[in-house]
Amino acid sequence: MTGTEKTQGGELTERDFAAVIFDMDGTLIDSTPAVVRSWTIWAGELGIPLERLEEFHGVPAESTVAELLPPQLRKAALDRINELELTDLDGVRPLPGATESFRMLPADRIAIATSCTAPLAAARLKVSGLEPPAVLVTVDDVARGKPAPDPYLKAAALLGQPATDCLVVEDAVKGLRSARDAGCATLAVVTTSPRDALTADLVVDNLSRVLWVTDPATGRIRVQPN
Repeated sequence: MTGTEKTQGGELTERDFAAVIFDMDGTLIDSTPAVVRSWTIWAGELGIPLERLEEFHGVPAESTVAELLPPQLRKAALDRINELELTDLDGVRPLPGATESFRMLPADRIAIATSCTAPLAAARLKVSGLEPPAVLVTVDDVARGKPAPDPYLKAAALLGQPATDCLVVEDAVKGLRSARDAGCATLAVVTTSPRDALTADLVVDNLSRVLWVTDPATGRIRVQPN
């Protein structure tokens, strides 16, 4: 199988876009080992089977905690996972093609929309060495996190562009749902989910498999297989 594959919708490489919005963890940054360590400790302390966590990939910690625990335990449990994740940043690094993508794209045409809190997003970006874009939407900035469309709608609004004219790059099934429901086109990377689980306009192995081309006259962006 090649590193790029169209899965649905119009031919993505024939379109151009006003802006590109990236998910963070699993798309730009490899934080999986740290995430697994933190949530394994958390689940063990609370007696929650690890397999229960799999369905919450790509959603905010607060939503996960709310689904798994009764109200009287949620605040302490959320504080605990936030503490664990903020103190374990070992191995956090850019994924292939992430740094190059940021270099290729105009700074005023990109954003990040993440399920992380603002402190955790800042910490992981700093350790990874990726320069945060001017538009960085975290779970703290929206009423509803992924899989609701709010994060991508907010990012598009802050970029001053219609969501329907934005391309979202995601690794998670629920993140892709968020993007689609916002009206965005979707590019999926196969970094944390099986390829056949990802419904997107284009699926690639990782960001090293695409090139970004910006029209110097209009600032509009195309994505091409690399």
